[in-house]
Amino acid sequence: MLISKYHFTFDTYCQVNIFKLKTTGEIIREQREVKGLLLRQVAAQLDIDVAILSKIERGERKATREQIAKLADILKLNKDNLLIQYLSEKIAYEIADDDLANEALKVAEERVEYLKAHKKK
Repeated sequence: MLISKYHFTFDTYCQVNIFKLKTTGEIIREQREVKGLLLRQVAAQLDIDVAILSKIERGERKATREQIAKLADILKLNKDNLLIQYLSEKIAYEIADDDLANEALKVAEERVEYLKAHKKK
């Protein structure tokens, strides 16, 4: 669990756990609205069409990693938390229907740790 590996403030802890309950698109839309920004304003900052941003918010289109990072800046969100949400959602949707998904995630986590430890410098 993230909380055991890293030191988070209470606000960050809440933000991470609230993110888990929402899609990336829902988080983006909610934060855009909280900030009082229009779709066209955010789309212009991302240099994409308003329709594309609308589809991202509705979950009909996936944003790129670069767009997620830029959205975090625009919406004043913790970039790492939003990227974690984005990546975890990508993984979950890819393997959710597989009966071996949970076991595969455990093995993948071990593999990531191994690859990081043995990465060529």
